[in-house]
Amino acid sequence: PANETMYTSSVRPNPLAKNEWMQSISQRRGMLSTVIGGLKRAVTHFARTHSISFFWLPRFHDHIIRDRDEMNRIAEYIENNVAQWESDKFYS
Repeated sequence: PANETMYTSSVRPNPLAKNEWMQSISQRRGMLSTVIGGLKRAVTHFARTHSISFFWLPRFHDHIIRDRDEMNRIAEYIENNVAQWESDKFYS
């Protein structure tokens, strides 16, 4: 296959190392930070594999949505954010 020519033997992924890595994080299974980290790794890998210019923003705001009213307020904020950006407390 074409992908095999992309790797030299010194940089070919080591399946054993991956298994050891998965075992090391299995203790943290179910933690939100582990799930988000896995998602970010997968998206980054996909972007790099497909030569997509991509990076994660260094600052972000985490918040757990606890009920439907809160979800609706956040959705409205996201929809109106661009129009109100200059008055946003995080605008600089």
